[in-house]
Amino acid sequence: GPPFTHQQTPRKMVYYGQTSCEQDTERYLDVVKYVFSSYKKEVPLVINTMGWVKGEGLLLLIDIIRLLSPSHIVQMDVYDWKAMAPLTPEYVHLTPGLYTKGKQQAKCKQMGTSGVENWKPSEGEGDALAPEYKLLYVHPEFPRAGVAGEARVHSGILRDMSILGYLGQLQSPDVGAVLPLHGLVPYQVPFSAVALRVIHTDVAPTNIMYAVNASWVGLCRIPDEIRCQTDGPVLLTQTPVCDCLGFGIVRGVEMEKKLYHVLTPVPPENLRLVNCLLLGNIAVPNCVLVGQQGVEGEIPYVTSDYNYSI
Repeated sequence: GPPFTHQQTPRKMVYYGQTSCEQDTERYLDVVKYVFSSYKKEVPLVINTMGWVKGEGLLLLIDIIRLLSPSHIVQMDVYDWKAMAPLTPEYVHLTPGLYTKGKQQAKCKQMGTSGVENWKPSEGEGDALAPEYKLLYVHPEFPRAGVAGEARVHSGILRDMSILGYLGQLQSPDVGAVLPLHGLVPYQVPFSAVALRVIHTDVAPTNIMYAVNASWVGLCRIPDEIRCQTDGPVLLTQTPVCDCLGFGIVRGVEMEKKLYHVLTPVPPENLRLVNCLLLGNIAVPNCVLVGQQGVEGEIPYVTSDYNYSI
């Protein structure tokens, strides 16, 4: 079935916090390296790359191939789209990536009519570092395979389904009795116990609580100890690349007692390790805010009173 029906706890996970890596390709590669470093090669590993294969996306893919040195690459061509070259080992060897260099080929002084065959690597630049993998090239025969706009809509729906499937773990196993999220008991987390960071944009410290309230957060562990200078929230100045142990919703912020109220299905023994909340560009699905039973009066953070022409 689709992924949201059989969710597994990952062995290693980082919360990237964006649906696309265009804004921060450097951190994306750092995340890939970090996650890949815990692969112990005891089982085969299937790496599902992104669908972004134009422009910088292709260059990033070349970086990732160099970084992970796979044994096989399965390349699915798109019917009626010829923009992408086959990712042969030679092609990847010679083509510069976004952050890695390609091997330059030195031209011989005399170039015969045969052209490329007469190019030879310059001194000491044998093919020692040429990647060795098998390219399996798949050419689907149905039109409209991989139409970008549709993929974006679909991935948004599937992401919402994954979040809802994940939140489903908060419900009791009894069929039928679905409690609204505001009917569940949250954890109380002191401001001083966790550091905060908004990944995708700069938020003024005075506005950070407005951003965090009613938000989807990654529950993470940074290696540093949390040092609390003030009685306010602890704010990180940079986004860490660190382990993510699961997710939650900050369902309330209690300013007087300095507590976050967090709903999460992460088991208590793992929650003890959490010392950082990362807030990304991933929203709680609309239906969670709009479609829950037992809400009276206005729903916070939801409005239909705006001008559609803007």
